[in-house]
Amino acid sequence: MSQSQAFVTNVDSDTVSNTIYDVVIVGAGVAGAIVAKELSQQGKTVLILEAGKSKDLSLAGFQSYVDTFYSAVEKNPNSPFPHNPNAPSPTDMDDYFVEKGPMKLGGSYTRVFGGTTMHWEAKTPRMLPEDFQLKTLYGQGLDWPIRYEDLMPYYRKAEHEIGVCGDTEEQKKLGIKFEDGYVFPMKKLPPSYLDEKVIEKVEGSTVELYGESLQLSFSTFPQGRNGEPNPKYDRGNGFIPDGVASIPSVQYGERCQGNANCVPICPVQAKYDARRTLVKALQTNRVHILSQAVADRVEINPENRSVTAIHYKRYEDPNSPEYTTGFARGKLFVLATNAVENARLMLASQLPSTSGLMGCNLMDHPFMLAWALMPQVTGTMRGPLVTSGIGTFRKGDFRDKQAAFAVDIHNDGWGWATGSPYTEVLDAVDQKNQYGEDLRQRLISRISRQLLLAFMCELPPDPNNRVTIDDNYKDQLGNYQPVIHFDLPDYIKRTLAYTRQLSRVIFARLGAEDYTQFNPLDPQYFEFEGEGYFFRGGNHFSGTHVMGTTNTNSVVNRYLRAWDHENLYLLGAGSMPTIGSSNTTLTVAALSFVAAEQMLKELNS
Repeated sequence: MSQSQAFVTNVDSDTVSNTIYDVVIVGAGVAGAIVAKELSQQGKTVLILEAGKSKDLSLAGFQSYVDTFYSAVEKNPNSPFPHNPNAPSPTDMDDYFVEKGPMKLGGSYTRVFGGTTMHWEAKTPRMLPEDFQLKTLYGQGLDWPIRYEDLMPYYRKAEHEIGVCGDTEEQKKLGIKFEDGYVFPMKKLPPSYLDEKVIEKVEGSTVELYGESLQLSFSTFPQGRNGEPNPKYDRGNGFIPDGVASIPSVQYGERCQGNANCVPICPVQAKYDARRTLVKALQTNRVHILSQAVADRVEINPENRSVTAIHYKRYEDPNSPEYTTGFARGKLFVLATNAVENARLMLASQLPSTSGLMGCNLMDHPFMLAWALMPQVTGTMRGPLVTSGIGTFRKGDFRDKQAAFAVDIHNDGWGWATGSPYTEVLDAVDQKNQYGEDLRQRLISRISRQLLLAFMCELPPDPNNRVTIDDNYKDQLGNYQPVIHFDLPDYIKRTLAYTRQLSRVIFARLGAEDYTQFNPLDPQYFEFEGEGYFFRGGNHFSGTHVMGTTNTNSVVNRYLRAWDHENLYLLGAGSMPTIGSSNTTLTVAALSFVAAEQMLKELNS
């Protein structure tokens, strides 16, 4: 089979309507790609319905995204991707989320081939064993119907699929369990020079938290990007990175070159994205993709509530509201968009779930940001966004009173907090009246000394934080927009307040000048115990169709199959009952392998 024969990037609507597939998948992100690969490699036929355009699968298409990013004035997470009113997303369309408060969720995702892995940060830590028993151990949130040990073999599969680089010995010190002798597929990325200067002054410092003395300890983060393949992986067989999709040949991503713009796009494709997994699925010649097809209804058999078809609207021009309609039939159906879009589609299809929890328990990781100027040049703007951080607060008895959190040292300066370096140029020119050599020296001095600390906090599930729909809010194609109800409990506000105090301690020990300011006009500003703060969303939307033990306490079972619809699976972070203090993509990938294994059993039976 030649490479050109392998890439069936698009079929027509007539072919789709006249075919009954083994599996119909909505969404070509990491979850949908893994299921498509796993099942097609076992001889099953698969259709992927994708709202985005198919050019993403070519090297030229990817390069066009890089060029769009370079030319964009505002470098937001979706700046590489052309505006698409027919498949809008929160950053792409500022009013796509209908925010009903009391606080603003914010955040973004990307509706293109590869999903949000096209703009993710690519940190891939595992969840801690304690994170699966938050209710039992700390009286907060929910427990999972599975334990960490159940997910361990699937974490290994996910780390292989993504090509994770990292150091298992460092992760063990944080409380993460691994099988004896296990190493990550690639060696860890070394700490940046900025990391080293922070660690030099802060490592081993002691702080207090609810009467407990805690020692600050740094480690590198596991990451989904190409570093140096580990020869010890797979019992000494080593690891070979996978390629990136291209027509007609497969292009291999280079090693990380430290461009510091991982969000939104890695220009050398060192960062994993789901196109790599899609390549393997397409090479089986059993996968069809229908692009520019926006799912708008899940059809069920009213007698047994099994899914019979996914209805979609297919557009030609992203800027035109014109579309044709179609439907896709299969034996099994998979919604693999994201927590918000899965819930929106189910509610739009009038499929709320027996438990009443469809769309409820919406979670994200609120970030507290603090920024300062280091006393000496530290090489800011060099390296991946984050290479090292503090894991001390990811576990502990304090979790019954306030949330766990992880601390990131950002290598990309104050951009997330202030819009630097763009704002630095404006200030120097408009306010300081500097130009020429004076301007260059000021920018070099300030930008190369910038330090941003980002504190990523766990948010427990709350049924009142939810996604709903409203007939008054629809997009250009007439599909419902997500209506968001969101608030932060004192449990989280207390955590965010503590992280601000911790940042002051760290800056003092570094001799860094604290520039942190929280603007009361910021839409995510809040006050707690007499002091003002703001937070930033982590874009880790989760929890809207949580897994559990019965159809009365959850939406899906431990295999991510819907309790109410025997042939429907809801994949992604929406099925996670809690999110801990780790980025969600690795766990999403691991759960996708769990679900794919169960689907294969059902299809074979």
